[in-house]
Amino acid sequence: MPMSGDRVGGSAQDVTYRWLKQHIATLPREAGSFLTESEVAGATGMSRTPVREALLRLETEGLLQIVPKKGAFVPPISDDDIRAVMQARALLEDWCARRVVPASPEFLARLEELVAEQRELVDDPMAFIVRDRAFHRAMVEQAGNPVLAGFYESLRDRQIRMGVRAVASARDRADVVLSEHAAIVAALRSGDPDTAAEAHLAHLRSTLAALGLPGSGGF
Repeated sequence: MPMSGDRVGGSAQDVTYRWLKQHIATLPREAGSFLTESEVAGATGMSRTPVREALLRLETEGLLQIVPKKGAFVPPISDDDIRAVMQARALLEDWCARRVVPASPEFLARLEELVAEQRELVDDPMAFIVRDRAFHRAMVEQAGNPVLAGFYESLRDRQIRMGVRAVASARDRADVVLSEHAAIVAALRSGDPDTAAEAHLAHLRSTLAALGLPGSGGF
């Protein structure tokens, strides 16, 4: 569906870029997919120039590969890819969880607000995962290291397709995620860094299992 009404949200390239990221997130992870400039232009209502620029931006982020005369290839996400992303997240989020303790009342209230917003989105996997991303991003940003925050963003971009698939394939997965997020908030409120870190790692282990890789990942 053309997106001309969304132009107010930024330049044509930015709008196309956001559309592509959302579209890519919904593609099955097991198989690769090709996107052509003409298909994206038709779907977004944009000209080919901003489409081409948006595809190049996504290529630099590792979400697709430009193949001359064929289009943009969105590669499958392998089990090894999933393990690598989750291991990196485990290291980063363990450090961040310990860093933010003791958590301020204002920060805890913000996390509770995000959980409440997420609870209203259990029937919309994409919106649910976007809110999930906001919850974890808030934690990383609160830790105060912009280099790690930037690195985390790249990991989450790679993982968003995984998360949408996990939530969409099992209705109770959204409920489990909400319960685990609430446990993270409670652990932060306890003021104990070890408790906070373990709540995060338990959540990541659960996510790994939901993605079909139980008992692996090295954490």
